Amino acid sequence: MMRRDMVQPIMAGALAAVVGYASTFTLVLAALTAAGASPQQAGSGLFSVCIAIGILNVVVSFRSKVPVSFAWSTPGVAFLLTVGEPIGGYPAVAGAFLVAAALIFLAGLIKPFARLIAAIPAPIANAMLAGMLLTLCLAPITAVAEMPLLALPILLAWGIGLRFARRYAVPIAVVATGIVLTLTTDLPPGALDGTWPTLVPVMPVFTMDAIVRIGLPLFIVTMASQNLPGLAVMQANGFTLKPAPLFLMTGVSSAISAFFGGHTSNLAAITAAICAGPEAHPDPAKRWPAPVSAGVVYLLLAPGASLAAAFIAASPPLLIQAVAGLALLSSLAAALTGALAQEETRLPAILTFVTTASGITILGVGAPFWGLVAGIGLLIVLRLGNAVPASAK
Repeated sequence: MMRRDMVQPIMAGALAAVVGYASTFTLVLAALTAAGASPQQAGSGLFSVCIAIGILNVVVSFRSKVPVSFAWSTPGVAFLLTVGEPIGGYPAVAGAFLVAAALIFLAGLIKPFARLIAAIPAPIANAMLAGMLLTLCLAPITAVAEMPLLALPILLAWGIGLRFARRYAVPIAVVATGIVLTLTTDLPPGALDGTWPTLVPVMPVFTMDAIVRIGLPLFIVTMASQNLPGLAVMQANGFTLKPAPLFLMTGVSSAISAFFGGHTSNLAAITAAICAGPEAHPDPAKRWPAPVSAGVVYLLLAPGASLAAAFIAASPPLLIQAVAGLALLSSLAAALTGALAQEETRLPAILTFVTTASGITILGVGAPFWGLVAGIGLLIVLRLGNAVPASAK
């Protein structure tokens, strides 16, 4: 009975890892290269971060029995694409990575900061989660419009699973996706040639240019666009975490990765919804194997990066996003329900939702952070407005 219960979260975790890796691993390689890394250093950076988040996922979730998910900083690598190579080359970039890791570690030591992050109102957290999930949940429909012969069998498998084996609808869709990709994906000649990735040590060099241009902004972007939304996603799914230990652990893991050219690791956001949401398991207490499964997949992808990169790069990205969107529909429904349940917080929640869903980036910080700022700001204004007439009386 226990083994059957574990099939669903294990499949959900594997899907989360594949989605997280497939959707942005090319962005990681491009960003590290743009910052001055050689091909070997860029491969080492990706390799080291995969190992870091794989170990974090397995150890933390297994020991705590809570579905805590970790990932690399996608907004962070998107930011890296824009800064160019600093003075001092890639060793200076590694030094900036180490500074960002130290700041994340310090954020875990400063308890008022951690408590402030944990105090986000639940409706606002749910609204931000819904805004983050909306684009991905639209992917199945977009896939049907753009590649019906590939997407329709997956949706059909999901629908049949939903009707006859609801708990296994998403795993059935994942299996169907694997079959479709195997039958339709052709690896380019020579895609599997080459050596296995290796860890290449990079001795960090500290320069003011790299610290100001890369280290400090990377810390802010990671905290605002990854760790903050990650905590909110967990809260929206009924899991209240103590952020301080998580910041300490990700700070340490990020520091170790920096010595091998890797950028920061942090709490997962969108993929966390797959592992912590109802599709991982109806019983929240039985969802913790999902991040463990995701961690194992990341550890398998790390040394097998050449094969995984070749296969995933040759696959239609929209198809992978589509099956992830199917897995997140229940999470989107639950998040919208939680966001709109209370009339007094409905407008701030809607503002958070539309701001997050807009995908805007201001000052290098992504839409989830600005969604929180907008929603909490409006909530404060409304509560202050309600307090004025009462005091006047």
